[in-house]
Amino acid sequence: MPSVVMARLGQHLARLSADRRVHLFGYPSLRTDLDGNIQSLFEFVESIDAETVHLVGHSLGGLLILKMLNSHPPSRVGRVVCLGSPLRGSSAGMRIQSLPGGKVFAGKSLVQALGEPLPDWQGQWPLGVIAGSMGVGLGRLVEQLEAPHDGTISVSETRLPGISDHLVLPLNHSGLVFSPEVARQTDYFLSQGRFLRDQ
Repeated sequence: MPSVVMARLGQHLARLSADRRVHLFGYPSLRTDLDGNIQSLFEFVESIDAETVHLVGHSLGGLLILKMLNSHPPSRVGRVVCLGSPLRGSSAGMRIQSLPGGKVFAGKSLVQALGEPLPDWQGQWPLGVIAGSMGVGLGRLVEQLEAPHDGTISVSETRLPGISDHLVLPLNHSGLVFSPEVARQTDYFLSQGRFLRDQ
């Protein structure tokens, strides 16, 4: 998963807060196992020169963040936002793995991440989750997804007990990282610990 995937969202977040510096993390989800990517993320976060480091991850990236925080959290972590992350598993991901060559296509990190379910959130860090409900995506080609879904992940698969806030927006899975509204909501959560509900 190259860091450029998050570049547009990073640009939006940098513009929304004048004192925010955005750092993009990329990781080899296909060839590197989950523990290896968790360690790389840990070292990346620790290398950032800041009093507080907020974490934002999309899809497997959000799952990677929570796995890291549950196993060996870095210092100075602030708030966390996951976008379309399969925090309660992924029926599409499991289906892909069952197909011939599916485990190779899914990659080492995803196979391991989905094989070890996350416990209910007990973390000391505020955690917000944004899910999409526009059901257009490749996941529909391999699995009958529970509605509502973003074309890859069902909304129910993003609902982890114990999180601080949960928001559903009319976006598909890929659209979550390009949406100005997702950026606005993420920015608000990073500053307030909750999402913005317009009156």
